[in-house]
Amino acid sequence: MIIDAHCHLYYDDLANDIENVLHRANEAGVSRLVCVGTNIEDSKKCLSITENNDDIFASSGVHPHDAKDATEGYTDEIYELMEYESMIAIGEIGLDYFRNLSEPETQKKVFKELMEVAQDLDKPVIIHNRDADADTLGIISEYSNVVGVAHCFSSTLETAQAFLELGYYISFSGNITYKNSHLPDVVKSIPLDRVMVETDSPYLSPEPERGKSNEPSKIIHTLSKLSEIYGLSYEEMAKHTYDTVSYTHLTLPTKA
Repeated sequence: MIIDAHCHLYYDDLANDIENVLHRANEAGVSRLVCVGTNIEDSKKCLSITENNDDIFASSGVHPHDAKDATEGYTDEIYELMEYESMIAIGEIGLDYFRNLSEPETQKKVFKELMEVAQDLDKPVIIHNRDADADTLGIISEYSNVVGVAHCFSSTLETAQAFLELGYYISFSGNITYKNSHLPDVVKSIPLDRVMVETDSPYLSPEPERGKSNEPSKIIHTLSKLSEIYGLSYEEMAKHTYDTVSYTHLTLPTKA
């Protein structure tokens, strides 16, 4: 059994072929997926996808790229979305200073507001961090009773260790398979019970699918790389990552 801990099933590449996408995922052994929202409307789309799929869960948040578009009262909508059982986390939230599609101060303001929501609801968070290590760690350290996952981790070992010390989990995607990636050296230092695997689809297709649209079924390549790094069988690695998501960070509910 495999859990794709982070995907965006509402993007056109996947949504326009959703039945086949989910069939291929099932054929690849992916039994559960977390569909992650990046703004209010996309979070609603995530929720809609979960309604007829007992093995798909969702999150609600505002991505740093979308922070500039957050309207007054947007957190009220987040609270409303989080009332649904399939909504299991606040995210994707955080900081992105690589592209800076929203001003850094705006990103930080929205990030803090959503950390407040997570704290109030006692929900985990899904963190986006790109070229913003110090500020990201600084903000999450202000909310010591909130935990979550550093998704699609791409930073340094020192940053990974800082996340771990704050009680967070580390999720890896297809970029660990890329030639000359530094990430395999980071992976080696992450305890097995703190590691997750994701696709971040439709982005970051792993080798040998790099350059193509990504989807949950392609998680097998990333999982294979993780098993190689840890010196475990594919099945053992799949179980470790499944258990981490199911029983620790996200505690996926059984839908009625």
